[in-house]
Amino acid sequence: MSSTTVPLKRRAPVRPARVLLHVFLAGTALAWLAPLLWAVFSALRPYGETSARGYVSWPHTLDLDNFKNAFVQSDMLHYFGNTLVIAVPAVLLTLFLSSCVAFYVSRFDFRLNLALLLVFTAGNLLPQQVVITPLYRLYLLTNLPGITQSGKLYDSALGLVLIHVAFQSGFCAFVLSNYMRSLPHELTEAALVDGASVWRLYWQITLPLCKPAMAALATLLSIWIYNDFFWALVLISTGQNMPITSALNNLSGQYFTDPNLVAAGSLLTAIPTLLVYFALQRQFVSGLTLGSSKG
Repeated sequence: MSSTTVPLKRRAPVRPARVLLHVFLAGTALAWLAPLLWAVFSALRPYGETSARGYVSWPHTLDLDNFKNAFVQSDMLHYFGNTLVIAVPAVLLTLFLSSCVAFYVSRFDFRLNLALLLVFTAGNLLPQQVVITPLYRLYLLTNLPGITQSGKLYDSALGLVLIHVAFQSGFCAFVLSNYMRSLPHELTEAALVDGASVWRLYWQITLPLCKPAMAALATLLSIWIYNDFFWALVLISTGQNMPITSALNNLSGQYFTDPNLVAAGSLLTAIPTLLVYFALQRQFVSGLTLGSSKG
């Protein structure tokens, strides 16, 4: 009876370059997380203890009072509703309109398809501060009696929805057109031979194949529109109509501001974006890596 011995695999020696790489990555991760961790630490401490002992001190009291006070004092539920009214239609309209443009310029050949795509994409190249003055005047002059509460495009949720759709459609059309160009043209030709209309070709054949790219864009758009502060600050004048990012000003007093309370309110406003990301995380990652394995 013979016995065989399995040779033990020698463990590869740890190279100094690999150790340095892991130290660098760990340090970078901590540097990125440091502001967030500091905000959580400040939000859990009462302001009285912080002012007495200083921010860099060992905590004696950690509670959720700042979160409760921030939620109540800023009327956060109302402003969450305002943001929902703005973000959901803006994301859906942007994806629909940009997918229509991308479908047209990518699946049909004509002379101006590239120029049309460049026109939509060029809107993203202009800084928002450059066009704010004419847009502000345009919003004041556009009367919408019976449609908006203010009777104008200014100081309305509709105005914010339209400005987000206008500024985000170019980027989405560019991304979706590149993805649709990678789809086999045989699908389009076979559907046209079978008598499919252009709408059916777009809605039932092309669009279902773009779900990963659409999910990735939906995640990005939700975060961008939700975190918008500039347009809401300029185009909304009534405090009750503002979205959640602008409503954080309610936590700041005229003569005194509790930074721990503001930190708690800022962390509360970040929760919906985290929920959207975790809900669409798999589609978001797959959408970002589309085409990475193609030659």
